[in-house]
Amino acid sequence: MNRPPLRQAGLAFRRNLTNKLMWIFCIGATLIAIVPLGMILFYLLEKGLPNLSLNFFTQLPKPMGETGGGMKHAIIGTIELIAIASSFGLPTGLLGGIYLAEFGNNKIGGIIRFTADILASVPSIVIGMLVYTIVVLPRHQFSALAGGIALGIMMIPTVTRTTEEMVKMVPMELRESALSLGVTRVRTIFTVVITAARGGIITGVLLAIARIAGETAPLLFTAFGSRYLSTDINKPIASLPKQIYDYASGPYEAEHAQAWTGALVLVTLILVLSATARYATRGRYRMVR
Repeated sequence: MNRPPLRQAGLAFRRNLTNKLMWIFCIGATLIAIVPLGMILFYLLEKGLPNLSLNFFTQLPKPMGETGGGMKHAIIGTIELIAIASSFGLPTGLLGGIYLAEFGNNKIGGIIRFTADILASVPSIVIGMLVYTIVVLPRHQFSALAGGIALGIMMIPTVTRTTEEMVKMVPMELRESALSLGVTRVRTIFTVVITAARGGIITGVLLAIARIAGETAPLLFTAFGSRYLSTDINKPIASLPKQIYDYASGPYEAEHAQAWTGALVLVTLILVLSATARYATRGRYRMVR
């Protein structure tokens, strides 16, 4: 049925107007998301960049009230905590995600998914209190090990769900081709499926690391913090988020300046991890196409 020309012109005008309005709304929403991030980065650069130097990465803190020094102990402590957390959280999350994708269409899989989703929404301070109860109290000792376990628990749901979704995106034809050649299902999963999904899996791993890198609350109950350099996993250990918190809440201007520089370094680390995750994802999509 042909519409009159005037009616067609009116419909075209409304469609164009709706399209332009939605385009404006999308641009506005994007600006609302970007502007706060830009303001934060600009303020961090303004406050933290003047105090950024090689000494910040190579020296220990000066006594309270004195200027100078650095956060070498906190940077090394953060790396150690991430390493401990990864050694515990990554294998659990990866294997859990593979199980859910390949064998999880049952009640057990549903329970695991529900548990992972609940764990992802649990406040980090609650996880810190849990690890304090089951690890710190029985050993009567704050430690890097307890902090790593708390952060590792936080990594599990992110890695699990991301791995599951990425493995499910691998075409079934790849599995069937490997199985038709006589390859076992387990070998197919770990040599064919995981290889095809590695870009997305790496993305989930990097996002999980970026999440725990800036956590402070669980470390208050587990690693506790220290003003000295320590690599003993059975002793309290410093971390960038905890050191920033201590300096920012202190009365000395020199420590405030160090806190701003530490925040700049921490945010830069998280941005680098996020950008790397985006790059890994882009590489995977190109491979699928």
